[in-house]
Amino acid sequence: MVSRYDPFREMERLFNSTMRQASSPVLPMDLYRDGDKFVAILEMPGVDPDTIDIDVEDRTLTVRAERHSVEGEDIEWLTHERPTGTFARQLSVGYGVALDKIEAEYNDGLLTLTIPVAEEAKPRKIAVKSASTAKTIDHE
Repeated sequence: MVSRYDPFREMERLFNSTMRQASSPVLPMDLYRDGDKFVAILEMPGVDPDTIDIDVEDRTLTVRAERHSVEGEDIEWLTHERPTGTFARQLSVGYGVALDKIEAEYNDGLLTLTIPVAEEAKPRKIAVKSASTAKTIDHE
């Protein structure tokens, strides 16, 4: 049985060890593979799209964004349940993805990252060549 290469296998380990800190609110994420690409959808309702920052360094993809609180002199909070501040999420990616071809789109509070599988990581069929084994038989 052939197993598929999963460049995100360290993601949960990294998430569990780094991102479950009270000081850094979590960005819920769905991640799936669709043919030759991975798709990550992160929930980011209420963030200012201009604050979204995505970078890749040393095979770690980091997404950051900010949600600001409503401010004003005459505001009297009755309840304040929505977290504010900087949100972050990191994904440890393997060598099987094309980091230079990642696309990002923010729409209706969702950030969609499309991460293509690198050409060298795509499955291939290898043609088998056969040398002719025909022999000439001499009748003497």
